[in-house]
Parts: sequence; C-alpha cells; structure tokens
Amino acid sequence: MSRGLITLVNPNKVHPPIAPYALDVLTTALERAGFAVEVLDLTFHRDDWQSYLNSYFSARTPTLVGVTVRNTDTVYAFEQRPFIGEHKEIITAIRQLTDAPIIGGGIGFSTMPFALVDYFGIDYGVKGPGEEIICDLADALVTGRPTNTVAGLIRSTPSGVTRVPPLALTSRPRTQTLPDTGHNEARVWQVDRAGTYIRRTGTPFKVDNLEYYRRGGMAGILTKNGCAYRCSHCVEPDAKGVRFARRDAAAVVDEMQSLAAYGIFDQHTTDSEFNLAIGHSKNVLREIVRRKHASRFSPLHQLRLWVYCQPAPFDAELAGLLAEAGCAGVNVGTDHVRSDLLQGWKTTEKGTSYYTFADTENLVRLCHANGMLTMVESLLGMPGENEETLRECVDAFMALDATVTAFSLGLRLFPYTPMGISMAEECAGIRTLPGLQSNTATGPIVLKPLSMCDGPVEYERQFMFDERGDFRLVCYFSPELTEDAGTVTDPTGRWYRSVDLLWSLVDPADHYRVMLPTVSGSSEHDNNYADNPFLTSLTVLGYTGAFWAHWRDREAILRESRDAGIVQPVGAA
Repeated sequence: MSRGLITLVNPNKVHPPIAPYALDVLTTALERAGFAVEVLDLTFHRDDWQSYLNSYFSARTPTLVGVTVRNTDTVYAFEQRPFIGEHKEIITAIRQLTDAPIIGGGIGFSTMPFALVDYFGIDYGVKGPGEEIICDLADALVTGRPTNTVAGLIRSTPSGVTRVPPLALTSRPRTQTLPDTGHNEARVWQVDRAGTYIRRTGTPFKVDNLEYYRRGGMAGILTKNGCAYRCSHCVEPDAKGVRFARRDAAAVVDEMQSLAAYGIFDQHTTDSEFNLAIGHSKNVLREIVRRKHASRFSPLHQLRLWVYCQPAPFDAELAGLLAEAGCAGVNVGTDHVRSDLLQGWKTTEKGTSYYTFADTENLVRLCHANGMLTMVESLLGMPGENEETLRECVDAFMALDATVTAFSLGLRLFPYTPMGISMAEECAGIRTLPGLQSNTATGPIVLKPLSMCDGPVEYERQFMFDERGDFRLVCYFSPELTEDAGTVTDPTGRWYRSVDLLWSLVDPADHYRVMLPTVSGSSEHDNNYADNPFLTSLTVLGYTGAFWAHWRDREAILRESRDAGIVQPVGAA
C-alpha cells in the first residue's frame, strides 16, 4: 500500500529537450521507500502548461511536490538568459493549486540553494544529490516527524532560510563564525551507490525517455557523483560534493542495458568528468564489454556512448575500452594551452595542475586511432588572458584537428566557485573589479563576501540579482584583452572586439569544424544551446547522438530544415 503521492515537476521548457534524469533517480528512490510517484514534465507542455497543471492538481492531493532546476540560466556570457523567472511563474501556479509543501533541487538549484528557496517562496531545498534527503523528508511528512530531523535539508523558517546539519561531516573543519551553507562538503551519503535507477518509457506520469530520444535528447548516465578536483570556475565540486560517490558498475550497466532495450542507443555520461577516478571508469567499460561478449543478442551491441573527459588521465587502455564498449565520441574540456593560465585554474584538491596540452594531443590521437570522434573545448577570457595568449590558444587548438573545436569567451560567476568566492572577497563590498560584467547592470558590480552578508540568501542573490531584485547575471571577461577602454570600465561592456578577433584567427575554410562565440541571434553559427535553430533542426529531422557530432554538416542540415519549413533563415520575420 502506498504511503502517499509525491509529485515531481520538470519546469524546463527549453528546447531541444533534455530528459530530466534527476526525476528518474528520485522516482526510483521514492518508490523503493513505498511512495507513489508521478512526474509532470512541462518540457512537452510549453504552451499549455497552465491548463496541464490545473487538470492534474484538480484530481490529486500529493503529500509533497518536488521541482528540479537543471540550470538557473544559459551560463553563456554573451546571452545571459535567466530561466528561474519562468520557473517561479510555474511554482507560483502550483502554490495556488495545492497545499502540499514544495521542495526544490537539481544541479542549477544547488549553485544558489538558499537564494532560490527564498526567491521561489518554497518550503524546502536540497543542495546536491537529492534521493536520500527527499525520501527522509517524505517519511517525516507522513509520520509527523519534525522536518528539522531531516539531515541536509534546507528549510524556510520564520527566522530565515536555514539548513539542518548533515550527519556526515564536511571534508574540512567548519568555520564556526559563518552560516552553514554546505560549501565543499562530501555528499557521498546523499547518493544511492548500490541500486539501479529505473528508466521508463511510455508510462503515464513518468519520465518518457524514448520520447526524449525521438526528439533528439540523449539519455543521461551517471557512473559516479561529485568531483574531487577544484577547478576555479566549476560549480560541481561544491554542488555535487567534493568526493567521488562511485556507483556500482553492474548497476550502472543494468541501467544502460535497459535503455538500449527500449531502442535508446545514444547515451551520454553525466559525471562531472568520466575519466576522473579512472579505475572506476574502466570497470564500468569492462562490464559493458563483458556483457557484449556474453551474448550476441545484448542490446548493448548497438550502444553509442558519448563521454565528457578531462585531458588526463587518459591512456591507451581507456581509449581501447571506450571503443570496445561502443563509445562514439569524447568531449574534452582542455580550456587552454598556456600552463601559466591553467595553473591555479584547473587543479587537483591540493591546488596542483593535473594536465598539460600534450595530454590533450595524446587524447585526440588515441580517440581518432580508435575510431572515436572528438570535441575539444576552450575557455577563453580567464584571468590573465590577453591577445597574445588568445592567439596562441587558437593556433594550438586548430592544429589538433579535432572533429570539432569550440571556443567560448567569458565566464559566468557563481557564489561558491573558487573564482566567485575570491572575487567577492576582493570586492569586499566597496569596490568593483575590472572584468566584472552583466548585460543588465545599472551601475558598478560590487560583490560582498559571505562574512559581510546577512546570510547565504543575500550572498547568493548578488550573483543573479541587483539591489532592486532585477536580474543581473554576473560574468567575467579578462580586462587584459584588447578592448576599448570604455568597454572594460563599463559594467555592461561587451567584449565584441575579442569576438571579432576570434573569428579573424580562424581560416574561413575551417569554419565548418569550429564553434565560435557570437552575439546572440546574429548568426546561424551561434553555439548557445537554448532554442538554437540548428539544434532544433537536428531534433525535428531525426538526428541522434551528441549535437556537436553533426556540427560539420550544419550548413546542409539547416538548408534541409529550411526547405522543410522547420526554421526561418536568420534575420527573417
């Protein structure tokens, strides 16, 4: 007998659609705990979401409503499009339709959970993996147990947004003078590492993984949660946990096999980086290979795996296992060629660099030798970047001859990344810093460290909102790049000269294999994800796999989509 109904909501209306993997994870955990679970997926109800919610809640009385926030915004420094305004509109509508308490979570939510509990006006929140905490909360609600017994739960209380101290201690001594934000904790205890997440298709009020796949969305696969590295711009160690929570290899492959049995053959790892904790990565691949060898009828023979990696560790054995397991492509976040810029930027827990550009060259060579595609990504505009270092990076990356090379410019700052923390400390509430930028700033961007704020809500909000409560997404561009002086000193300045420089450094004959930053909407080559004409064309036309794998053919694909009336040419009414 069910212990009660839990309703999980995906408010993400951005297309191409991305399956809400987190809701499969939560559904699995809650069902095992004895709860009935239903999913409201608004991705496929972009236009009728209000009537869809009205119809649902008029017939049901859930015990708890969970809302996942995958991204707070596009995280694209030249667009700066927030999503949480739309999410709040949806949450407000849910509030009017049910008396059930609401809990928020997800990777985007976890970047600023206190501020979002406050902004959304919800009851609870989770920072990091949510399956253990939401089950404990649901149990507390049905048994009448106080919610302040739910370890790790973020709560909206009369005295403000606070967090229940977790049972697991952080990996560092707590700073007693500052509020408990859960910063840089090990969240292994929040993850179900032994069980297989149940993936479904065609079941009413569950995540429909096959429908997502038919619309171009690959299935996500998590082999481990968290990250033990400390890259200065990355949200994942803080949001997901600073230790690797390795899932059982057989449980992971059970999940992959079940998806392949549905005909979902393109699957993408959602680890922070697949090859970190490389021994575990190899064990997962060996289990795939073992099952393929054990049965010629295994659906894993049709698997096309896509993985995120760092340049190191990556050896010949890993490349061979990836290829034998069915890996189609590797996306590597190299970021830069200059070791002096990467030092202190891409680091281990001890603050040491863990790769050189030679590692990237080795990865690309090994992948191509094993028949796998590659996408190499740069992250330009970091502190110390200037025209010379930018030119050097472009030249070196283009010489790699990866399948696709992507250049991004500018960084989105978040409250608990090492870079966000250090810049707030440098500002100290009294000064701005060269390079701090927001398209909607109305004055100098002056951040305050947590120690100078009333609490985590105020601290986190300043990275998303200005003093009046209007959206102001804080970004950073290196002030050492060649720009007009007025651009660097203007908080709304746009680094357009650097964009033009990037385009000029790539031979037009190579544009087919390169992603370059653009001013939003100005070019069909825009590599931003949200509602991108090229990407939506891919999904409607039936292409599957990593979107970047089709980038070289984009001109032909866009022509095909225009002929079919799927998208309008850029600039058309």
